[in-house]
Amino acid sequence: MSVLKPLAIRYGRSDCGDAARAASLEWLVTNGIGGYASGTVAGIRTRRYHGLLVAALDPPAARTVMVAELHENVAAGDGEVPLHASRWNDGSTSPRGFEYLEAFWLEASTPTWRFAVGDLCLEKRVMMVRERNVTIVAYRVVRAPTPVRLMVKVLAVNRDFHSTMQAGHDVLRVAQGTGGITVSSAWGGPPLRVGSPQMSLVASDTWYHGFALDLERERGLDYLEDALHVATATVQLDLGEQAELVLSADADSVDPAGALAEVARHERTVIAEFAAKQGERADATGARLALSADQFLVRRPVDGRQCAGIIAGYHWFGDWGRDTMISVPGLTLATGRATVARDILVTYAQFVDRGMLPNRFPDAGGPPEYNTVDATLWYFEAIRAYVEATNDLALVDELWPVLEGIIAAHEVGTRHGIRVDAQDGLLRSGEPGVQLTWMDAKVGDWVVTPREGKCVEINALWYNGLVTMTNLAAAHGRDVTLWRVRAERVRLGMQRFWREDAGHLADVLDGPFGDDLSLRPNQIFAVSLAASAFNRAQQHAIVDACGRALVTSHGLRSLAPEHPDYRASYDGDQLSRDGAYHQGTVWAWLLGPFALAHYRVHGVAADARAYLDPLVDHLLAYGVGSVAEIFDATPPHRPRGCVAGRGRWRICCKPGRRFGSTRSGMIRVPPAEAEVQAPVQTPAYEPAVPTIASRRDTKFDLVIVGGGSAGFAAAIKDV
Repeated sequence: MSVLKPLAIRYGRSDCGDAARAASLEWLVTNGIGGYASGTVAGIRTRRYHGLLVAALDPPAARTVMVAELHENVAAGDGEVPLHASRWNDGSTSPRGFEYLEAFWLEASTPTWRFAVGDLCLEKRVMMVRERNVTIVAYRVVRAPTPVRLMVKVLAVNRDFHSTMQAGHDVLRVAQGTGGITVSSAWGGPPLRVGSPQMSLVASDTWYHGFALDLERERGLDYLEDALHVATATVQLDLGEQAELVLSADADSVDPAGALAEVARHERTVIAEFAAKQGERADATGARLALSADQFLVRRPVDGRQCAGIIAGYHWFGDWGRDTMISVPGLTLATGRATVARDILVTYAQFVDRGMLPNRFPDAGGPPEYNTVDATLWYFEAIRAYVEATNDLALVDELWPVLEGIIAAHEVGTRHGIRVDAQDGLLRSGEPGVQLTWMDAKVGDWVVTPREGKCVEINALWYNGLVTMTNLAAAHGRDVTLWRVRAERVRLGMQRFWREDAGHLADVLDGPFGDDLSLRPNQIFAVSLAASAFNRAQQHAIVDACGRALVTSHGLRSLAPEHPDYRASYDGDQLSRDGAYHQGTVWAWLLGPFALAHYRVHGVAADARAYLDPLVDHLLAYGVGSVAEIFDATPPHRPRGCVAGRGRWRICCKPGRRFGSTRSGMIRVPPAEAEVQAPVQTPAYEPAVPTIASRRDTKFDLVIVGGGSAGFAAAIKDV
């Protein structure tokens, strides 16, 4: 049996030797507890979030940049050749080691560089130890006529990953011991330990001043940083020999060879689980996305045990409730990791308070924040997808009291004005000064898109949740009468969103200034979710309206271009960026729900799949092997925001049994001809999974693999 290989991600000299191009390509490796290492292919740091060791000191939070850069030199002839590169405050780039970079690729999920200096060739790999704040940098000679002498300077900082560091007397203290170099901070916390089984280490204490972080300058934030040279590692390697440099925030020792072998085993397991889940549908692209998906899964201690969680996006987000629930189906069920999904669903049940799931766990610790209306509603969809994939009705029994309590709290009212309107059964939310939906940008007291009132996607989720409760009750032999009545009431109330003259749905009803008829992508969920409150003609109109005004190659615009508040690009300082965040900016995660909705109404799998094909090409464009969080609203749709965020997608379409005949980890939507059509004026309960089988002998499965919030991957926002 052949082993499934992930899609190749590789760049040659034409990309690697171009400073602008190589510095725009960002790599990422993670450790499963919130820590990571990240940088650019060129080696030039462009963000405050870049570093060889960004440790999660209170997993998965308290992320601290501990190692900023490594400055590598190889002896060649009578001198030394630098393999690293840095950007300085005067605008210069020196040295320019990327000019010796022959190739860069991902070996499974491991970033790998190959430098060629004459007839000398050296490979470098960066990996993190699983569930430990430890980075291993391995160097191997793959071609050389004589032994190669390598020198590596370690440049350290010690700061929160949202900040920068400036030189200061005795801020970092360097000590040399028998086991290597130790760097402690005046602010406390675990020290940095630098060690190596093969390399000799000499302590240093020299500040390098004026590193320029270009993307931070572009974002209008502090962009200058100093770093302390704390150690120099040297080694002489013969052909085929390897040396490892260990950068650690852990007190325990590390066996580099064993750790590297464990990383390889873990990667093979991730691909094997994906292949077992997908069967004949599994391919190289899916394997690549499964590895990318694994980067978002983390462990969080809860009441003395390690529980699963999902990071909303890299570099700057933690495990957010909304993002987690949206991404559970793609990150866990589609990749063959249902036990992780179950752990997440049970864990979050412990945090339900007044009928709400927390939106986020603060980076600096403290109690969770309950400031979202949709995280809780996405919880129902995550449970529905999990039960469909696993038939684990025992989980429903375990969580049923929690689910009933959530519905009851929403009906009588909970935080932030979240309450069912007795007149139409719709869910209202919002109060001045808060942002509760995924469109949550806020600068100071300015809520950019407040959306106070009855939001279209919130009520689509509310209806879907009530239908889910109906079906779960039926599966357990419980009385479904009240659940059906509730769902039917909301289905009829949802007709208030329909605007015949516009041919699409209103975005918000009954707001402080009346109804908001803006054409936004939020309405696509009224078609893409398993239960839709709208008839076939309305679904067609919704999809077509979004297709005409909002769809781009990499996602959906957050606002139609003809709107007076539309912003064409996401750039400038924080005020400008947040002002554009949901006012036209393209969001990649929305493309998956659109493809599902398109298939639901048009029933042509190839057409729906074609919408997602450009995202596969994009895996080579920004975050290496990842999909960007957002894009500019106008061509050429420059990628922005998180380099590994909402949205890694894969559509699989194959001839198979009819819709509804098998269980799978995918979200499934029946084609248009399978719809149960009920005239608006005729009340009729529509189950979440139609009982009429498709007349097409095609199964259309959407595998969405991504991290974060709103959507089937991540809703993430720039800091």
